[in-house]
Amino acid sequence: QEQLVESGGGLVQAGASLRLSCVGGGYIFSQSVMGWFRQTPGKEREFVAAIRWDSGSTYYADSVTGRFTISGDKAKNTLYLQMDSLKPEDTAVYYCAASPSIVIETRVGSYYYWGQGTQVTVSS
Repeated sequence: QEQLVESGGGLVQAGASLRLSCVGGGYIFSQSVMGWFRQTPGKEREFVAAIRWDSGSTYYADSVTGRFTISGDKAKNTLYLQMDSLKPEDTAVYYCAASPSIVIETRVGSYYYWGQGTQVTVSS
């Protein structure tokens, strides 16, 4: 069964960088849009960034604009999230997800395929 698997999380100090990766099956990576979300205990899952494969267009949450970069390699069925200038408030479990939408969506419900998540912890 196809699935998404995230990696690259860890414990870093504020100001450091991390690159998250997400690999999956070809069917999932054939979806139009892929994105990254994050969630902290007791809070709803929130949108971080997304990319539309056919155009290469990207969209970011205001809180990460200028610090995070989403990219991918469909030939390798891999999605990335480069995170620079990390802040303690970026601490969360990060999930990759795929959506069949033809436009970039920020709503959790628009994404049908999800990974299990990878923990990112940023210390002050």
